[in-house]
Amino acid sequence: MISRLWQRLRRDDGQVSLFVAAAAFGILAAIGLAVDGGGRMRTLQHADNIAAEAARAAGQAIDLNRAAATGEKVLDPSAAARAGQQYLAAAGVTGTVTISADRQQVTVTVHDHYNTVFLGILGYGRLAVEGHGAAQLLTG
Repeated sequence: MISRLWQRLRRDDGQVSLFVAAAAFGILAAIGLAVDGGGRMRTLQHADNIAAEAARAAGQAIDLNRAAATGEKVLDPSAAARAGQQYLAAAGVTGTVTISADRQQVTVTVHDHYNTVFLGILGYGRLAVEGHGAAQLLTG
């Protein structure tokens, strides 16, 4: 009787199933990280591109009155901010447009998000992304 009990305890039925389940979870986790990591990187690159284009659009808003009166080319802060915000709105994102104190540079920050595919299972359904872009006013 003790030998039968000992044989039952030494059997390894079900241990392979447990290994396969753990390995499958690990493989799915790796695939999920690859898919969602790549998706987040694409969203980040897209946010950077939008920020750069919004900065270029804002950088074209030169203060024409000052340029005509003095010949100095500087940005019109309100027109530049409006042009940048219009570009962001057309792209469907939110962000900030900042004009430098010397009115020669525009910096744009874009706030966007990536909706995950696999990581939502772990509670990470939305990952924040922030893109940056700048444009320098060049004259000459």
